[in-house]
Amino acid sequence: MDYPRSLGGAAIGARLRRLAERIDGDVARIYAEAGLEFEQRWFGVLNQLALNGPATVGDLAATLGITHASISQTRSSLEKAGLVQSQTDPGDARRRPMQLTRKGRQLVERLTPLWQMLEQVGLQIVAEVDGLIESLDRLDDVLSRQSLFERVFESAPELTTLGLGRGRKAR
Repeated sequence: MDYPRSLGGAAIGARLRRLAERIDGDVARIYAEAGLEFEQRWFGVLNQLALNGPATVGDLAATLGITHASISQTRSSLEKAGLVQSQTDPGDARRRPMQLTRKGRQLVERLTPLWQMLEQVGLQIVAEVDGLIESLDRLDDVLSRQSLFERVFESAPELTTLGLGRGRKAR
């Protein structure tokens, strides 16, 4: 029995994590087969820097729709690998845009054909799963309108009697 499948809606997060792990694991194997030291979590940041030039953590977090903390961790990892560098913005000392280093540009150039192949294979998979992207877009929109957290406490206010939601701020 496939336990997460059997739970239906209660296991949405588990199902998405399992799929993400499967996809990321396969992509990591592809990079390793190509002799590339590359972490899948670097893709969004490197790709954005290659496409759009220097950007701050805040810019990238907004564009990629992930947390500042996640981008900061990725930046540290990329800097350690010598693929990006951050410099203080002369116009605003609080801003530290990051940009690709020479090594980063060379890696992106080497990765571009592989990324194009992954895009093609991704499109093949999407074609096999009718409405996948549209369903993911709808899920994203639904959770943007009202989070899972908000939905739980709205539909079950009695949970506060169990000690849940004490730290919850009023909306």
